[in-house]
Amino acid sequence: MTTTAFFIPAVNLMGAGCLKDAANTIQSYGFKKALIVTDAVLNKIGMVAKVAELLGKHGVVSVVFDGAQPNPTIGNVEAGLKLLKENGCDFVISLGGGSPHDCAKGIALCASNGGKIADYEGLDQSKKPQLPLVAINTTAGTASEMTRFCIITDETRHVKMAIVDKHTTPILSVNDPELMLGMPASLTAATGMDALTHAIEAYVSTIATPITDACALKAVTLISDNLRHVVSDGQNLQAREQMAYAQFLAGMAFNNASLGYVHAMAHQLGGFYDLPHGVCNAVLLPHVQKFNSRIAAKRLGEVAHAMGCDVRFLSDEAAAEACLSAIRQLAADVGIPVGLTELGVKETDFPTLTANALKDACGFTNPIQATAEEITAIYKAAM
Repeated sequence: MTTTAFFIPAVNLMGAGCLKDAANTIQSYGFKKALIVTDAVLNKIGMVAKVAELLGKHGVVSVVFDGAQPNPTIGNVEAGLKLLKENGCDFVISLGGGSPHDCAKGIALCASNGGKIADYEGLDQSKKPQLPLVAINTTAGTASEMTRFCIITDETRHVKMAIVDKHTTPILSVNDPELMLGMPASLTAATGMDALTHAIEAYVSTIATPITDACALKAVTLISDNLRHVVSDGQNLQAREQMAYAQFLAGMAFNNASLGYVHAMAHQLGGFYDLPHGVCNAVLLPHVQKFNSRIAAKRLGEVAHAMGCDVRFLSDEAAAEACLSAIRQLAADVGIPVGLTELGVKETDFPTLTANALKDACGFTNPIQATAEEITAIYKAAM
């Protein structure tokens, strides 16, 4: 028997209005000065000011770094780290979706371990825990607020670095669906499909466990039942809350069972063309799972069942096909582009994308290890 570890933040607050509880919890930790890592949009709409004011009432001073780009870069991490050091911050708060969370993890990891964020690419390369990180989530998708995954773009190589490190796990995650009500439909769709990808990739992963399986399947059901509702009506608080739970469950699954080729390939598209991560995942998801269905048909049939398909009297192969159809239908219903051509991807770039995808740590737990030709064929099919 092999030993398995299960990673999750020590404290996780969920449900409408839980931001206020988070401020009390932060106060109880005794922190004095926060670097709030966020993006320009959340700063502009006043959400950052709201959080800073709440912290102030609890005796915590804050400095704002709103330079996290949609695909955060080494440069973003370095700029945030400089601000943190200049102001003597003793902890970090990330506010937003996956991009601010990942950027904050990069800053917090370098703050305590020194060096550059590129030094920590790969699995568990750091020596000590990052500066304490509190992750306040405003999207329902990446689950970066509760994972040990940190994705940073190396802007010189045009590559997304996967940093998978237990030391990047936040100490507190906050999922208050009231903060998610303002999310536009396109972002709601992309992050929701990202969460679905997390759940499905974790479920067919070579290191899945009964715990990650339970989390993954429940996430799939909640996403299938609620994503269309939140995309069509962003103010639906109940559906927003269910999506917050769904993405968190999917995070619990992939944080411990890892991912597969959808992410390994999507990271390359994001790094090379600066494309939205969730959209890349959504486009690639049915194509990669079609490739995986050669040996993971039974598992994909179980995903189809979790998506509400009646597969009781179908063969494993037919049930897997039903899963692919259900994924495509959900993506179409929430307005995801049909193919990579629409996103500006070029076939001439396939050799570079393929070579980098095969090096991405996310692909190591895919149910089938692919050749370069097979990866290229999947990119081609997804055009």
